[in-house]
Amino acid sequence: MNQSQFQLATGVSGELAARWFVHIEKAMQQYGITNPLDQAMFLAQMGTESGGYTRLVENLNYAADKLVGVFGAKRITQQQADQYGRNSSHPANQEAIANIVYGGDWGKANLGNTVQGDGWKFRGRGLKQITGRENYQKCGAALGVDLLSNPDALLQDDAAAMSAAWFYVSKGCLNHTGDVKAITKIINGGTNGLDDRQARYDKAKAVLV
Repeated sequence: MNQSQFQLATGVSGELAARWFVHIEKAMQQYGITNPLDQAMFLAQMGTESGGYTRLVENLNYAADKLVGVFGAKRITQQQADQYGRNSSHPANQEAIANIVYGGDWGKANLGNTVQGDGWKFRGRGLKQITGRENYQKCGAALGVDLLSNPDALLQDDAAAMSAAWFYVSKGCLNHTGDVKAITKIINGGTNGLDDRQARYDKAKAVLV
C-alpha cells in the first residue's frame, strides 16, 4: 500500500493522507496487519473511531436524551443524563459524564477504573480511542510509554496509530478477517456505527484487494 492507495481507501484529504500514512503503515507492519483484507478492515474501523482520521480524543458532548440509549440505564440514569447531558439550558458536562459511564462497578470490572476520576482521565484517546486504566496500562507497556502518568501521549500521531494496531491485534481482530460485525463488537463493545464501518470497509477493500 502506498500513500495514494491509503488516501483512496480511507477517503481522506491529501493533507490527512500525508499526515497519517507513514504512522499507520509502520503500525500495521509492526503488528502484522499485512493481509490486504485485514488492512482494509483496520483502516475502516479506525476511520469510524476517529471521525475520518480527524479526532484523537473522545467526544462526550452527548445530548441529555441520548445518553441512556447509548450507554444503558445500568450505567447512567435518566436523572443523571438530564443533569449532565447537553440541553437547551446548559452544555454537556463531559467530565461528569465520563466519570459516570466509565466509573462505578461497571468501570471497575470492565476497564480497571479503580480511582475516582479515572473515567475522565482515561477516556478514549488515539485512533482507536483506547479507554480505561487497564487498557492504558497494557497499551503503555506494549508501546514503552507511561500512559498512566501521561495519557495524553496517545494524542501524538505515532502513538495514536501504534496503539490502534496494538489493540486490533491483541484483542483478536485478525481472527475474524472480513467479518465487519464481529470486529465492530471487539472494537466498539457493541455495534455502534456498523453501517459506517461496513461502508468504509467496502471502500477500502475495493482499493486494496
